[in-house]
Amino acid sequence: MANDCIFCKIVSGEIPSSKVFENESVYAFRDINPMAPVHVLVIPKTHIASADEIDAENATLVAKIFEAIPKIAAAEGLTNGYRVITNCGEDGCQSVKHLHFHLLGGKKLPETLA
Repeated sequence: MANDCIFCKIVSGEIPSSKVFENESVYAFRDINPMAPVHVLVIPKTHIASADEIDAENATLVAKIFEAIPKIAAAEGLTNGYRVITNCGEDGCQSVKHLHFHLLGGKKLPETLA
């Protein structure tokens, strides 16, 4: 756990969240500023700062996230599709330095970012 990481504090229960999924490796909760009707953040319980820090030792955690995402999507009723996004670094608009994936759905999403 990184001492100043808000997502680590959410995982530990120090900061409340609207949890939608949890297992031994993955925690998922509703985004407080949703960009779609369904906007869930899916994170590893172990602190990884960004996609740039994924390596052979922690890649299994990322695989566990992608095993959980379809379960979360189904539980959220996203039967017609969804989008998964991660932001990396300043230019990628990563606001929290803890690897996280945005699960977005519940409506037809735009094809482009701009």
